[in-house]
Amino acid sequence: MSLDELKKQAAIQAVSLIENGMIVGLGTGSTARHAVNAIGQRMKDEGLSIIGVPTSSRTADQARSLGITLATLEEQPHLDMAIDGADEIELGTRNLIKGAGGALLQEKLVEISAKRLIIIADETKKVSKLGTRFAIPVEVVRFGWKGTQGRLEALGCEPVLRLGDDGKPYITDEQHFLLDCQFGQIDDAAALADKIKGIVGVIEHGLFIGMAERAIVATSAGVEELLPGA
Repeated sequence: MSLDELKKQAAIQAVSLIENGMIVGLGTGSTARHAVNAIGQRMKDEGLSIIGVPTSSRTADQARSLGITLATLEEQPHLDMAIDGADEIELGTRNLIKGAGGALLQEKLVEISAKRLIIIADETKKVSKLGTRFAIPVEVVRFGWKGTQGRLEALGCEPVLRLGDDGKPYITDEQHFLLDCQFGQIDDAAALADKIKGIVGVIEHGLFIGMAERAIVATSAGVEELLPGA
């Protein structure tokens, strides 16, 4: 079975946790896309009825195409559940790096409002320490971004301005820049998260600390769950 098929299985398992009438945060990215499709399939097969709160314009477009009723976070500030992918999942803590898809600010705003955050990913996303494979995306104000870049660099990273396919700076849904900050393996992710957030010019970062209830992970041997205490 291909890795993509395993991702679909993980997404289907996560979506099986959704109950009729729930308010559900809809994540962004290639793996989260499988979950949104699985919700649409359950609506078709079972008559499932939910309200989705999307974490990006891309996800909103996908959900509308499937007939999923959508609301804004202002209209539905308290969510029952959110389902999303991750770039790295730290074993033991279930702390995350997210934001490779560029939607980290809206993802965090939606997912901090959910009673439960369910992460779906493939086994390559499991790490012993965050920063092993991925840089931390940091969303910054465009005005004075070079100064913000310097202040981030002073923390010991290499911040690189993310570019789009057109070679121009990538612009988030909230009209900000992204700096991808390579720290290497991170010993204390919670402390680093506080330091980054304290920098003038930083809007938000891709460290999601203590937010995930569980991670449903597609592996070559099947689908496994990373649960509290595991």
